[in-house]
Amino acid sequence: MSKATSSVQSVVPVLDVNPVSGRIGAEIRGIRLSGELDAATVETIQQALVQHKVLFFREQNHLDDQSQEAFAHLLGEPIAHPAMPVRDGTHFLLELDSARGQRANSWHTDMTFVDAYPKASILRSVLAPASGGDTVWANTASAYNDLTDELRELADKLWAIHNNEYDYSLQQLDPSGKRVTSMVCETEHPVVRVHPVSGEKTLLLGHYAKRLRGHSQIDSAHLFSLLQSHVTRLENTVRWRWHTGDVAIWDNRATQHYALDDYGTQERIVRRVSLKGDVPVGVQGQRSQVTKSL
Repeated sequence: MSKATSSVQSVVPVLDVNPVSGRIGAEIRGIRLSGELDAATVETIQQALVQHKVLFFREQNHLDDQSQEAFAHLLGEPIAHPAMPVRDGTHFLLELDSARGQRANSWHTDMTFVDAYPKASILRSVLAPASGGDTVWANTASAYNDLTDELRELADKLWAIHNNEYDYSLQQLDPSGKRVTSMVCETEHPVVRVHPVSGEKTLLLGHYAKRLRGHSQIDSAHLFSLLQSHVTRLENTVRWRWHTGDVAIWDNRATQHYALDDYGTQERIVRRVSLKGDVPVGVQGQRSQVTKSL
């Protein structure tokens, strides 16, 4: 057993925390997620989430929409997507159904077009394809640590403009783009965010980042590509093969993710609830700023 595993299990020994890859991801076995978990178990999950960045739970088929929301309340304050309707009968759940074209096959951190984007997301598989449809997560803290000193010094000073002009979920509301344009949010974030719990420095990029402040579009694209390539190095990633009933929870302050669109006409349905986050703080103490809101 690794030191990382034993340190988490020492809080609540009944939890079985198993790292899935070298730098990110752990599967927790022997637990039934619900809104009735005791405080010590919830605290262990919180600690494991900060440590491992993404947690996986198999065979949570007992969960429905209401119990998923009840569980979310234990981990933080649930919030709805700022521009998307919630699923009928729920307060916060966003449903993503491949049959409606909702396939997020690009690297992103959830909702970085707002300033206080979610600290975490809880995703439940309602219908998993027989093959394909995996999700990959990347550790943006280890990506920062991989940079040379010179690149870290550069990244520490950069700011990126994030907006939702391209959002896979918004496009389903109005494929023409007219309504989407009126729903665009824009925020300036530091490219390097200091994690409010662990103190780790993380790269804040992904597909919502459109350009770098003070740099041309061409230079922005080159710098973005350079830094983003460190995020998505295979050493910094974990890939999860979904089964119906699985749940994944990820620290949205220290990860990006990518849902593979490789399952053809098979249907894939997931439901997500996100937890309220705080405004990012950069290396020099500056906070993110909204430049355009709904």
